[in-house]
Amino acid sequence: MTMTEQPVQLPGRDTACSSCHNTHGSGPGADAETARERVNRRWNEILQETRVTQTGVQILFGFLLSVAFTPLFRELETFDRVIYVTTVVLGAAATGSLIAPVSIHRFLSGQRMKDEVVEAAGRLMMCGMVLLALTIGCTLLLILRVVVPGVLAEVLTGGVMLWFALCWYALPLRLRRRAARRSRPDGA
Repeated sequence: MTMTEQPVQLPGRDTACSSCHNTHGSGPGADAETARERVNRRWNEILQETRVTQTGVQILFGFLLSVAFTPLFRELETFDRVIYVTTVVLGAAATGSLIAPVSIHRFLSGQRMKDEVVEAAGRLMMCGMVLLALTIGCTLLLILRVVVPGVLAEVLTGGVMLWFALCWYALPLRLRRRAARRSRPDGA
């Protein structure tokens, strides 16, 4: 039996988001999604998300690594070098978090631990997304400090980071709460 063929429901271990996908169809009489189908669907979703984020973080990290070898890098002030080092470390950490699900899967494949793998991968993806947002913010700050005068670089970076927070975190949490309210019985 492979990892995808195992029964996987652990008591009390279901996530709030999985309740959004509990049926295959949308009308009355639709078949309920089994625990195995749910964990397989969640794993496939994580794989797709990982493919998207890995590409972005790897391109950004590659760019960051090359910056230190440019002539302009030698002219950066100490504070800008600190931003650069922080950015590279954040990019490396984001890369590690976003690639970790692949390593976890490889080590635990066939161990009948798919539910645990999916849960750990989901947490690592969330951590990686936070680290990626911070990496992008620091990269933007570094670039804007070279390009625009004064405090404008910090203001623009703050605005972009606020946008990331709204798009990547506030909006999904709002949608989750709205879905939870709709799924409650009227008497609750």
